[in-house]
Amino acid sequence: MKRILYILGFFLTFTTAVFAQDAEQPGDRIQERMNEYIQKRLNLSKSEAERFSPVFLNYFKELRQTNQQYRGDRLVLQQKIVDLRLRYRDQFKPIMGEKRSNDVFNYEHDFVEELKRLRQDRMQNKFDKAPGRRGGGLLP
Repeated sequence: MKRILYILGFFLTFTTAVFAQDAEQPGDRIQERMNEYIQKRLNLSKSEAERFSPVFLNYFKELRQTNQQYRGDRLVLQQKIVDLRLRYRDQFKPIMGEKRSNDVFNYEHDFVEELKRLRQDRMQNKFDKAPGRRGGGLLP
């Protein structure tokens, strides 16, 4: 009887851990931060932000899927991204107007570039602090 309870307890613990991991996907935090960043840069009102968020999150998901699906063909990928942006620009227009609906994609680009820069800085700092390295220069 104890053995059955131990096995049942193990499976319940394992199952709970698996479901907890599925709850948050790797890009969720980046997606949320990008959404917040763009909302701040666009100076969206509370009502605009509430209407903007679900549309932007759908855009982000479709953008991620498009990047994964057409990764091998750069030219087709660029065309699909342009098509996606045109479609979502039309969805952003009623929420915030034409000018700001275009600015969404500029701020998205700024955010991605800042992420790349931060990642590169972290990698460089990690490399500079590696054992056996004396300094950050080219010469010992």
